[in-house]
Amino acid sequence: MKLQGVRVGFALTGSHCTLGEVFAQLEKLVVAGALVTPIVSAAVWQTDTRFGEAKEINERLKLITGKKIIKDIVAAEPFGPQKLFDLLVIAPCTGNSLAKLANGITDTAVLMAAKGHLRNQRPVVLALATNDGLGLNAKNIGLLLATKNIYMVPFGQDDPFQKPNSLVACMDLLLPTALKALKKEQLQPVLWLNNTQCAL
Repeated sequence: MKLQGVRVGFALTGSHCTLGEVFAQLEKLVVAGALVTPIVSAAVWQTDTRFGEAKEINERLKLITGKKIIKDIVAAEPFGPQKLFDLLVIAPCTGNSLAKLANGITDTAVLMAAKGHLRNQRPVVLALATNDGLGLNAKNIGLLLATKNIYMVPFGQDDPFQKPNSLVACMDLLLPTALKALKKEQLQPVLWLNNTQCAL
């Protein structure tokens, strides 16, 4: 398989409306042979929303990966020193996590995993899901696009007229982006007119 034996940290942050799409991509990584360790932010671990209860979401995550969920900074800290991953994926990556990553803030398990992984010069894949990607977070996206070892799942506006600042990754391109990132390459094109029309 394409990812047979590749060690992947798969981190989820609190864009709850996109979790369904993200789980579908997570399953593809597992089917492709990846050894996946799940990591969650506090928002995913403990927040119930109209898109699902936290307990159900976390149980599904454990079922798909077969691994214990990493949910706190202490548990995530060894990822860097022990070089436990070949690839780290953050999907969905909210505007909040995006901004913190761009500005060196480490206050969740997800961000600690990213910090440790980047120090090892290994690829981090971001799948954006943010309502202010073309607003206050635009500068942070620019910073991360120019950061070594950061790779973006191609993204576009999900609702240009009702939410003109909102950007969402083309989640169906997560696996191709991951494969490219392992080769230190960015999947192109990065920008789509509309994320619902994206395709290879």
